[in-house]
Amino acid sequence: MSLSPPISSATAIIDSQALMNNFQQIKRLAPHSKIVAVLKANGYGHGLARIAKLLVQKQIAVDALGVARIDEALALRAAGIVQPIVLLEGVFSAEDLAIVAVNDLQVVVHNHQQLTAILHANPQQLLEKKLKVWLKIDTGMHRLGIAPQEFSRFYQQLKQSNNVSDPIVLMSHLACADDQQNSSTSTQLALFAEITSAINEPKSCANSAGICIWSQSHYQWVRPGLMLYGVSPLAFKPADFSHFKPQLNLAPVMTLQASVIAIQKIKAGDFVGYGNNWQSSQDTHIGVIAIGYGDGYPRHAENGTPVLLNNRIVPLVGRVSMDMITVDLGNNSQDKLGDIATLWGNGLPVEIIANHASTIPYELLCNIKPRVRFIVK
Repeated sequence: MSLSPPISSATAIIDSQALMNNFQQIKRLAPHSKIVAVLKANGYGHGLARIAKLLVQKQIAVDALGVARIDEALALRAAGIVQPIVLLEGVFSAEDLAIVAVNDLQVVVHNHQQLTAILHANPQQLLEKKLKVWLKIDTGMHRLGIAPQEFSRFYQQLKQSNNVSDPIVLMSHLACADDQQNSSTSTQLALFAEITSAINEPKSCANSAGICIWSQSHYQWVRPGLMLYGVSPLAFKPADFSHFKPQLNLAPVMTLQASVIAIQKIKAGDFVGYGNNWQSSQDTHIGVIAIGYGDGYPRHAENGTPVLLNNRIVPLVGRVSMDMITVDLGNNSQDKLGDIATLWGNGLPVEIIANHASTIPYELLCNIKPRVRFIVK
């Protein structure tokens, strides 16, 4: 086996053992539920096919994969993935149903147009296959889903259609599950139970946060996304980040790294970077690291954003550039060219970086750019 080339510019290390650990944590929290692993947005930036191939190994053997759009599903089929795939946004046109059928995809139905397309589809168009359908109810998120008063009609029409197979999975999505103090989750779950309790079909409500803190949301299927990648789905207030530690025994699947490519000695009073928005208060060394917003590192990361270098935290100083960031190494720095910095991941949770950049971990992970090199270990 050949050795990976040394890290120089932006490199994302994908930890397959961490992925397995997180999957097992999900199984522990929801032991009686099947799992749809959500891989939309290029596997949350980790690589769509890359993560799927790890999840379908015998050690994990996920029950199904979830994507947002049909092109993501087709990319998985082209990569040799044969496991069930759920289109979480359903189809966007009636013509897509033939593609769904030939590729053995499952579809979420959340509006009248999708219902009509399925009911009126020619069986020959579907290659005489019955469609596997998930029916989504809007219980309070007010994004996708049919209104509660429409449920009975939608369900009965799908149930009676020769184009639809049994069972029909009933589902909803939780808007505030990451905040245990928010009463809207209890309200949503109560409404979902009221609408569906008399119907003997599989059900699904739990996203990552629901899996973690709302056991009554687990039902027969859970749909983990963020936590699968080792990131906490629970809400934190900014003050919490001064003492933030990884939650729920999750392990980061991605560690983003790059090397030090220059070290500059500067004097007290010197400015660093575009716009002179940081000025040194003392003599120090500035390290230049080969990563920037052109790789997906957040453009708006503030001065003081932590970077892990040689087992210590050094602060980001100056503006993030397209290809580089600068950090304050200190006046007595022993760092050298080629040393590897961790921008987030193992030893430095992405949640902390997101807080310093006034964003959320989802955005940072999904913003990883194509030029970043990936290594799977």
